[in-house]
Amino acid sequence: MVKVAISGYYGFKNFGDEAILSVLIDHLKKLQNLDITVFSSDIDFTSKTYLVNAVKRFDLKKVIKTIQDSDVLISGGGSLLQDVTSFKSVIYYSLIIALGLFFNKKVIIFAQGIGPLNKKLSKFIVSNLLKNCSLVTVRDEKSLMLLKNWGINANLVCDPIYSLDAVPVSKENSVGIQLREFKTMNYDLLNKLALFVVNKFGDKKVEIFSLQESQDFELCKKFENILKTLNPNLDTEIVTEDIVNRISKLSYLIAMRFHAILVALKYGIKTCAINYDVKVEKLANEAAIPLISMDAHENFEKLYSDLENLREDDLLKFSKTKNFDWSIYDELLLK
Repeated sequence: MVKVAISGYYGFKNFGDEAILSVLIDHLKKLQNLDITVFSSDIDFTSKTYLVNAVKRFDLKKVIKTIQDSDVLISGGGSLLQDVTSFKSVIYYSLIIALGLFFNKKVIIFAQGIGPLNKKLSKFIVSNLLKNCSLVTVRDEKSLMLLKNWGINANLVCDPIYSLDAVPVSKENSVGIQLREFKTMNYDLLNKLALFVVNKFGDKKVEIFSLQESQDFELCKKFENILKTLNPNLDTEIVTEDIVNRISKLSYLIAMRFHAILVALKYGIKTCAINYDVKVEKLANEAAIPLISMDAHENFEKLYSDLENLREDDLLKFSKTKNFDWSIYDELLLK
């Protein structure tokens, strides 16, 4: 029995992180004789959702014991090793990695985005830890170049969500709007987007996706109110659960979050991205889907035309060009 401990931003019910954990656990369960424990902020949610063991992420006594008893520690995915959110974040995830190394475990850095690291101490800690890990994989070129400059051997992988087993289903007469609270969010975007939705999709159900309820729900409620002001008869719903299944049935999606866009592409859904982050812009350009800036200066008639002209086959073809390579992890796990 190989014992695996997983560390990441889990249990906070953030869609992207939970989706990554879901595909990771699904894959690990296909391998024989693995015992999985996840460090989580909500152990009941994690254990019931994924049918694995869960340990409170800040219960250091249990965390240390779990790592000590494990054979492999997986850190990731996501952007864990950064100090922009807070210095405490990089210290916590670095401590977990350091414990894995201290107890002489196999330590895997799983599809992470490294940085930004603004503090010299952060750079010192992260660079010295990663040099000693068994396998380092990163999800973007910037992270790869950073580690290369530090003399660290790393593998570039695509996002794990590309390995999602997605079979296109019958589409419903609905359009999805996925918004997230962010420093560049503004009323101009919300108002222009609402007017666009009412004018072009007034005959459809509008599903407004809140992918991290603690952060995004109030914004989604605000957007729903703007829609209702423009058209009181519009059929709307704020969606907080069963996200992948609900996205899979949409006819259209307009979304901010990278993983919402990625899931939609996996199901061949006509998608328009909202450019709040460079990773979203890059994905939109690669997939050749329309893109709205945060100041919403675009010609929305052209955006609608571009959205309508998307072909399901082309979107599915694009998503299949990305192949997440599990073999490099399996080799280490089963060795």
